[in-house]
Amino acid sequence: METTTSSTTAQIIDKDQLLTHWLGHRKVTRRTLEAFPEKDLFEFSIGGMRTFAQLTKELLAMDGPTAKGLATDEWEAFDEEKTELTTKAALLSAYDDATSTIEKYWKAITMEKFQEKVVAFGQYEGTGYSTLFYIIDNETHHRAQGFVYLRALGITPPNFWEQY
Repeated sequence: METTTSSTTAQIIDKDQLLTHWLGHRKVTRRTLEAFPEKDLFEFSIGGMRTFAQLTKELLAMDGPTAKGLATDEWEAFDEEKTELTTKAALLSAYDDATSTIEKYWKAITMEKFQEKVVAFGQYEGTGYSTLFYIIDNETHHRAQGFVYLRALGITPPNFWEQY
């Protein structure tokens, strides 16, 4: 008698749940950006750290381009200067555009891409998933800096656990 076995790959979350998680972090970061008074967004820092506007520009240089790079293997040059973004409204608009870019390219990222080696921005070498985790971790790190700035300014930051 011949027996056959079937195997399934267990996973913790699926691709769409990962996107929901990433976008949840972005929602909190956007609320953090909204909480800043415009002047302080571009001028306030502590201990020589960059302003939250500068940190946001770094996120903009990475988030949408990472989704596009994972989907197309076309990686933009890393540009965090974004000198055209001189107002809070411009930063918020660019942030929303980056979220749209993530959503647009997400469906084109194959499951295999997460396991492949990639070189993001010509400098970061890792797998697709390690690159994405770096991007999410980097955003969380910079948002935490923004939380410290807001508290120093006497402003209560948004609840980090309200991601969805």
